[in-house]
This record gives sequence, structure tokens and C-alpha cells, in this order.
Amino acid sequence: MKFSLRLNNDHRVRDYVRWAVQAEQAGFDQFWVSNDLFYRSAPVILTAAAAATRRIEVGTCILNPYTIHSAEIAMIAATLDEASNRRFNLGLSSGAGDFLAWVGIEAHKPRTAVVETVEAVNRLTTGQAAASEGDFLAWTAEAHMRFPALRRVPIYIGAMSPRMCSEIGRVADGGLPLLFPPEHYTQVIGHIEEGARQAGRSMDKIDVAACIWCSVSDNQAQAEDALKEKIAYYGHAMSATILEQLGLTHKDFSEIERLVMVEKDIEAAKRLVTAPMMRIGIAGSADRLIERLEQLAALGVRHISFGPPLGPDIDEAIRVIGQRVIPHFR
Repeated sequence: MKFSLRLNNDHRVRDYVRWAVQAEQAGFDQFWVSNDLFYRSAPVILTAAAAATRRIEVGTCILNPYTIHSAEIAMIAATLDEASNRRFNLGLSSGAGDFLAWVGIEAHKPRTAVVETVEAVNRLTTGQAAASEGDFLAWTAEAHMRFPALRRVPIYIGAMSPRMCSEIGRVADGGLPLLFPPEHYTQVIGHIEEGARQAGRSMDKIDVAACIWCSVSDNQAQAEDALKEKIAYYGHAMSATILEQLGLTHKDFSEIERLVMVEKDIEAAKRLVTAPMMRIGIAGSADRLIERLEQLAALGVRHISFGPPLGPDIDEAIRVIGQRVIPHFR
């Protein structure tokens, strides 16, 4: 079993350096940081984290080819892989439409944009020219790296929709499918397997990280409060497919979104988070977390990715997962 830690990019850089060191010591295999708009830059955070660690892999979850040009994504990937001594994984997807709208971007042909970017980055990081006449990328023969990448950088596709999940199986080295609730894995893995079958690929070659949200604390109320805050901020941006698993629609989040994004009143928004919404993640003690994760292990999960909020005290959550959860499954 493989284990990774995912964090949002809303903390101080020095905190990520500390957490990366802690995660490496606790036995995590990978350390991922998101690149959500108007927070801190994930590539900068990961450069600092890589400099402070020796073994743990680092990755972006995720970059998108709308706010960062695909050529620059390849530059970031190759440079971070060099800075980390071959420990960088590129997490890539199309981004959340609600957040892209903030900066006037409409994500045309998101699946095409991601697939063509994967193909371009693969060519560029293997020393090839990436000339293309695609539906998203139209590049000349001058589209090639001016420095040698250390290797072809592994690419993980972030996904929530069935079609994007299938592309994990078809073209990616790994996947970061968001599982809301965690048991959504049974639906997700079928789409990934179908994509792999169509491409004639073995699932043994694809690292699928079962990406869950967890809030770990022996204080149940505090654990739930931390999870509510994350749900209040991101719930409206989740795909209809994910919400259907919970018996919810985007309309259920409309007032929560208004309170967070317009009124800036996160406390009022948290009070509107319902029990079905709380099924998005896992909140509570290490024993409660293990109980839910055993269901995933029984389904064949080989990589569990622990994501934010992680709990009222992230340092403590990393310690508890490292001491109690990871050894339980290893």
C-alpha cells in the first residue's frame, strides 16, 4: 500500500516545509500541494519542500492548462524534477469551472486540453519537439525544451467526471480521482479500467491514488468543524457526478457559496453544511478513519491519499496517521 499527503495552498511556505519533513519521517510516499487561484504558488512551495527532504516525492494537485500555458507547465515540471532530484510528479487537470470564471476563463474542451497537454509534456520531457495541430494546442517545430530534462516526468490526472477518469487509464502514469464519499471508488475505478482497456494498458502500470478528505482528531466536534469549513468553501465547485453520489445538487450549495464568496462569512456557511454533505469526507479519531479505510482496502485500493482539512491541528494529524493508520495497513 502506498500513502500520500495532500494539502491546499492556503498556509505559509515554512509550514509546508515542516509538514513535508514530518510526512517523510512518518512514512508517507508522496507530498502533494494544490494550486488554487489567489493562494500561494504550489511550484514555489514544492521547491522549498523538496530542498528540505530527501526521499518523499512531491507533486502538484493540480495545475491546469488554462491559467498556466502548457509550455510553462512542461518547464515547471522539468525544473521541479531537477530541483527534487527526480522526485516530482505533475498533477494535471482542467481546473474547476467556478474558479476559472473568477478570471474570465471558460474551459473549452477540458478533456481535450488535458490530453493534448499530457502528450506535449511527455514529448518535451523526453527531448522531443512538440509540434502539434490539435484542437487545443497549435505549436510549431520550435516547441522544444532548451535544456535536457532528467527524465520523462510522471503525470497524474486529477479527475471527478467519468470521462476524465477514463483518461487516467488511457494516457496517465497515475490518477488523483477525488472520492466524495470515499466509497465512490467502486464507480471511479471502473472508468479508469475501461480507459486502460481501450489503450491496451495494464492497470499495474497506473498509480491510482484514492483521494479522500479526512479530519483527524479525538475531539469529534473539532474534527467535524474543520471538515465543514472545507466543504463550505469547495462544495459548490464539485462536479454533478460527485454530488449525485451524495444525493445532492449544486442548488444545495447556492446559499453556502453566497455566504463564503460574497458575504465572506465562513461561520454562517458552516452552519448550513448538512449531514449528507458531511459524507464527503471522514471526520473523527484514527480508529474511525481506519474503519472507513478498511472498506477501501477491501475494494482493492493500493494507494490512499489523505487530503485536507486533515484536522484542527495538521501537525498532530500527520503524526497520528503516521503512527497509527499507515502501520495498520502496511
